[in-house]
Amino acid sequence: MNPLVALSGLLLWAGLTLLLSELRWFSRRSIVARLGPYVPGGMGVRSRAGVLSVESFREAVGPLARLLGSQFSRLFGVTEDLDRRLTRIHSRLDVTEFRVRQIGWAIAGFGIGLLATIAFRPPAVVGPLLMLGGMLLAFLLLEQQVSGASDRWKRSVYLELPVVAEQVGMLLGSGFSLSAALDRVAGRGSGSAALDIRRVLSRVRQGVSEEVALREWADLVEVDALDRLVSVLALNREATDLGRLIAEEARAIRLDVQRELVERMEARGQQVWIPVTVATLVPGVIFIAVPFTRALGGFLTG
Repeated sequence: MNPLVALSGLLLWAGLTLLLSELRWFSRRSIVARLGPYVPGGMGVRSRAGVLSVESFREAVGPLARLLGSQFSRLFGVTEDLDRRLTRIHSRLDVTEFRVRQIGWAIAGFGIGLLATIAFRPPAVVGPLLMLGGMLLAFLLLEQQVSGASDRWKRSVYLELPVVAEQVGMLLGSGFSLSAALDRVAGRGSGSAALDIRRVLSRVRQGVSEEVALREWADLVEVDALDRLVSVLALNREATDLGRLIAEEARAIRLDVQRELVERMEARGQQVWIPVTVATLVPGVIFIAVPFTRALGGFLTG
């Protein structure tokens, strides 16, 4: 039997088994799993997954996928923890689910490279490189998506901080407490900072103090302006003119954003002159080279 046909049949069998395991008529749950939600205290108990099901496959492959994914990430220079990045962007996936999906994409990339090698029959050296490249490309694509989303989230929080700080300062100056001010800002906002503040308030409702919850937010986002703002907000129980301090900090953050924007505009303005300079120098060099070459040729022949 052709090895490719055998491998395709094995993959088809595994895929159909996992797909059909989601159908009730194919994979019938036990009576304990069906009656569990109706038993007092049974809502928090997870039903036992079947032997041939997506849950059992995830539980079996999850630890290996986490280990391989973390090792490959460190190998390619990704030092920040994946759990930290997923928490920062409010992802619904946990580390195990993301790593399993990432390994699945890598296997799919390897399979596409294998099929391309069999179809086009490149040289012996190109075939393994094609399969390995497809696997690495799929793996790094998902890794780059998470890293890019994390960087965009940090940038969004940084740009929203001046407005958030000014709103908190005005509310505190109007007599609101710190928790009430944060709740008002989180309820009226819809940006990245508002979502993070909702998580801060959730931590406060769990029994964590406001200072600790805000410090956790600053440590997670890793923005210098937010560190300074949290340091000012930590003086809530000590300072009497906290609204003025927050207003000054918001003004400082806004100046930092404006300064960075001006630097970026100046850098882009300098980049505009690069094609103009090249377009000017190349014809000039050609016009100078033609008479110079003729004069040099006449000097050598004479």
